[in-house]
Amino acid sequence: MDKTVCEMFAGVGGFRCGLNHIKELSDTKKTEKWTTVWFSQWEPLDKTTQWAHSCYVNKFGDSPDINGNYTTNWDINAVDKTTVPDHNLLVGGFPCQDYSVASTLITSKGLEGKKGVLWWDIRDMLEAKKSPFVLLENVDRLLKSPAKQRGRDFGVILACFRDLGYTVEWRVINAADYGYQQRRRRTFIFAYRNDTKYALRSNKNPSSIIIEDGFFAKCFPVVNNIENKLSSVTLSDSIGEISNKFHFNFDNSGYMKDGTVYTVKTTPIFNGYQITLGDIMEDGDVDSSYYIAENRLYWTDPLVKRSDESENRLTEEQRHTWQYIKGGKRLPRKASNGHEYMYSEGPVPMIDEYDKPARTMLTGEGTFNRSTHIVKDKQIGRIRLLTAVETERIQGFPDNWTKYCSVNGAIVEMPLNKRRFMMGNALVVNLIEQMEPVLSQIFEEE
Repeated sequence: MDKTVCEMFAGVGGFRCGLNHIKELSDTKKTEKWTTVWFSQWEPLDKTTQWAHSCYVNKFGDSPDINGNYTTNWDINAVDKTTVPDHNLLVGGFPCQDYSVASTLITSKGLEGKKGVLWWDIRDMLEAKKSPFVLLENVDRLLKSPAKQRGRDFGVILACFRDLGYTVEWRVINAADYGYQQRRRRTFIFAYRNDTKYALRSNKNPSSIIIEDGFFAKCFPVVNNIENKLSSVTLSDSIGEISNKFHFNFDNSGYMKDGTVYTVKTTPIFNGYQITLGDIMEDGDVDSSYYIAENRLYWTDPLVKRSDESENRLTEEQRHTWQYIKGGKRLPRKASNGHEYMYSEGPVPMIDEYDKPARTMLTGEGTFNRSTHIVKDKQIGRIRLLTAVETERIQGFPDNWTKYCSVNGAIVEMPLNKRRFMMGNALVVNLIEQMEPVLSQIFEEE
C-alpha cells in the first residue's frame, strides 16, 4: 500500500515531521518516506497572517486539490472533501469540543454536529475519501467530556467510526512515560477500515489487542497484568441517542469493534533514559529579552510560597510578580450573582527543575501566567523564559522550525509570541516517530 497521507489541522507539520523522522531543517529537502498529498491548516484567530500555514508551506510547499486549486488554507468547513486527493492515511490533531449532535437519527448519514465542531469535518472526510487508516490526536480529557455526561463525546466519535465501517484502538499516552522531554498526556486514536488486511488478520481477543498485539501495544509497551479486567459497553445504533443519554467511564486504553467497546487501565513500561528539561535547554548565550527583571520575580522573601489577601490586598506591583502568580493564594471574590466567597489555590513550583521533563506546554507559554515555564539560565544563572528553540525541542521539532515563514512569496520571521503559540498547540513529534515503524510494517503488509 502506498504511504500517502492527508494531514488535517496540520499546524506546523508535527505529524509530517514524525512520520518522516525529520530531525534537522535540511531533512525537508530529502525524499519523504510518507508522501503528504494534501493538508489543511486554518487558524480563525490569525486575522492578517496565517502563521502556521505559512510556516508549513515554507518547509514543504503547498498542495493542490484534484482540480488544481489551492484550498489548504481555507476554513475546513468550506472545503469540498471530494476534491481532496485520495490517500491511505488520514492524520490530524483536532480540538476537544462539545460533540453533541443536532438531531436523533438511526444512522449517522446526514448527521450534523454543533456548528464549528471539527470532528464532523474528519467524519465528512472519511465518508468522502474512505481512508483505509486513521491516526488522530486529542487532549486526554476527550475520554471524559463533557463533565455532566462523562464519555458522551468519545462515544459519539466511536459510533461515527462504527457507522463508517472502522475498528478503533485508543491510548492516552504521556510522552514522559516513554522517556521523552515533556509531561504531556494526549489521547491517540488509531482506526482502520474493516476491509483492510490489517483488520482481517487482527487478533480477535480485545484484551490481547489492548495489551500485546494491537497497534499501540506494539508501539508503547504496557504491563501485562492478568488482573486487569476489561470494562465493556455496546453503543446504541442511534448516534442521537448516544448524544442524549450515553455515559461511560472510558479508561486510558481501549478497542471498539462493531459498536462494542472494551476498555482497561494500562500501565506503561519503559526502562530507557529519561530526557529532562535540562537536557534540551540551550547552554550558550541567550538573548537578553528572555531574562526577567529582578523586580518582576519576587514581591517578598523568595522562600514565601503563598499570599493571603483575606484582610489586606497586595499592591498591583506585588501581584505582577512571578512569585505571586505561581504562589498559593487566598483572597475574597464575588460571583456574578453577588455571592461573596474566599478563593484559594495551591502553589506551583516557580523555577522549573533541570532534572525532570518539562511540564505540559500550553499556547500561553511565555505570557504572565502560572503555566509558563521559567528557568535558571545554564550559563549565567539568571532567571528567564524559555527560548523559542527550547519550546521547539520540548515538542521534538528541529531547532528554529518555526523561525521563518513564507508570506505572500516573501520569507519573513514569525513573531516570538506566535512561535510559542505554535509549540503550545503542537504534538510531541517523538511519539509519532515511535509509531512510524509499526505503521510502516502495516502498510507494507497491505
